Amino acid sequence: MSNSKYHFFHKFMNKCSHILMAAACAGCLFLDSSISASAITAEQEARLEVQRGMEIQSNQVSGWPTGPVVGAESAILMEAETGTILYAKNIHQPEYPASTTKILTALLASELCEMDETVAFSRKAVFDTPRDSSHIAMDVGQELTMEQSLNAVLIRSANEVAFAIAEHITGTTNWEDFADMMNARAKELGCLNTHFVNPNGLPDENHYTTAYDLAMIGRAFFANEMLCKITLIRRLEIPASDKLPLQKLELNQMKIIPGGEYAYKYLVGCKTGYTQDARSCLVSCAEKNGMKLICVVMRDENPYQYEDTISLFEYGFANFESVKAAQMETKYNINNTSLFYSGNDIFGSSRPLLALNENDFIILPKTISFAETESNISYETTSDNQAAVIFYSYQDMPLGSVRVNFVVDNEESFIFNTQPEVEEPIETDAEKPVIYVNKIWMGGLLAAAAAIVLIRIVIYFIQKNYAFPGRDGRRRRRRNHWRR
Repeated sequence: MSNSKYHFFHKFMNKCSHILMAAACAGCLFLDSSISASAITAEQEARLEVQRGMEIQSNQVSGWPTGPVVGAESAILMEAETGTILYAKNIHQPEYPASTTKILTALLASELCEMDETVAFSRKAVFDTPRDSSHIAMDVGQELTMEQSLNAVLIRSANEVAFAIAEHITGTTNWEDFADMMNARAKELGCLNTHFVNPNGLPDENHYTTAYDLAMIGRAFFANEMLCKITLIRRLEIPASDKLPLQKLELNQMKIIPGGEYAYKYLVGCKTGYTQDARSCLVSCAEKNGMKLICVVMRDENPYQYEDTISLFEYGFANFESVKAAQMETKYNINNTSLFYSGNDIFGSSRPLLALNENDFIILPKTISFAETESNISYETTSDNQAAVIFYSYQDMPLGSVRVNFVVDNEESFIFNTQPEVEEPIETDAEKPVIYVNKIWMGGLLAAAAAIVLIRIVIYFIQKNYAFPGRDGRRRRRRNHWRR
């Protein structure tokens, strides 16, 4: 087919699609590009049975809550704040992500662009989009705002719009240039086995990721309130403009959102994906009772990606809880040791120099107690007001970390070496709670405390033994005003 004929066909299909979507929005039909439940073939059912029989690595941990059997080849359940993994099944196995790729494309757009920026559609963005893939029938030379573009990508999974966003961000008419930015950002987010070559997840043997890596990208994506809200919108509506002759009306086909067949009331956001090779994928986030979980299922079969996701969310909320370590800790309980208090103890106003951050929490299975956790301390910190970080785990399963902060007011500030060259534990009585601190720090603490005590004693005796003139010109002794 010649380019001119294809261009005519493209415009014709554009008009037809709007007629169909108008009927859909009126309630006459509901389009879904995924395979329906009744269309599951014997081959697909056999694949599901094999995948359901695969090992669930988290279930092999003694004392860990037993997770559900899912048909997905790869699946993970992760707590968003701490990164604690609650459920693991082949989480580092490379898989094709299909349109779940678009959460990274949307994240980069939200980080690098203003929502009122204009996204223009090049010939390459339009004609590189397969006609049988998800799109909203944009044409060459048409324009959307970045906000409208993100809506099209996240609500209707529009592939040509993802191409246009990629070109807009790179400032070229070659969407392939965007891949380097995607891979660099993925690495920054903690991805270990990811390589993207396009912004939308269209099939390519060099375009892959893992359940773990998608969850790590999801931690940043689902922290963006605007992006989350877009994914839950039931219908895409883009009005006509000078650069868009016809308005766009498209339905959100993700069945787990409010109003969907598998609507989950705790859902924060989601993105589906499907290709012949990737099968059905779903990355989603839910929040209940203050705990925010991210779930990824890959290479599943429709509609089991929804059922498996809900099953994993319910498992997580029922079997895990967030625990503030500062309220439970005894080994590192700063307040129970006399070694780390400021120098004004002698004057009766005692204040600790170090304290566990009261807002930091770990994720603890309800099947184990806090006393059963293991911990280790690191002096590598990211903030000047931090002395150390305590990492908690259970049988090599990370549970989260808690910061050890300096607690000194402005009048009595100390300067510590936060990057000690030598780290040696202080020997103390075994029955006393202890926090390990570098000897250099200890020497600095003692020297600073001694200096403050000496200065205050000198000032105290000077004030006590010398008279000061009063308002009436007479000399009188000044009373001690040290706070007690």
